[in-house]
Amino acid sequence: QVQVVESGGRLVQAGGSLRLSCVVSGRTFTDYAVGWFRQTPGKEREFVATITRTSNSTHYADSVKGRFSISRDTAKSTAYLQMNSLKPEDTAVYYCAAGVRAVLLESLYKYWGQGTQVTVSS
Repeated sequence: QVQVVESGGRLVQAGGSLRLSCVVSGRTFTDYAVGWFRQTPGKEREFVATITRTSNSTHYADSVKGRFSISRDTAKSTAYLQMNSLKPEDTAVYYCAAGVRAVLLESLYKYWGQGTQVTVSS
């Protein structure tokens, strides 16, 4: 059974930085691409970033491009989302997901974490 567990969310001031972590366990880490998504109340969950199984390619939503960076550490079975220059509109529950391909569609990710709250104050 694959488990996905996110951590690192907290309250941060606008302009600050935060790094989210996502541990994927239960299967070989390199079997999965990893994606980050976020959701605010009343809105649909939206794509943030994704990284391929071998880290050779990443993709970002336009809203976070240049500010966020996704990476992964195979030895730790962990993916990261480094978030810089945070804005109040980045406030959301952030979800990590594992899937076969690094795609933007959340329906193609099979395993999901429980989410971690990021709040950016102005």
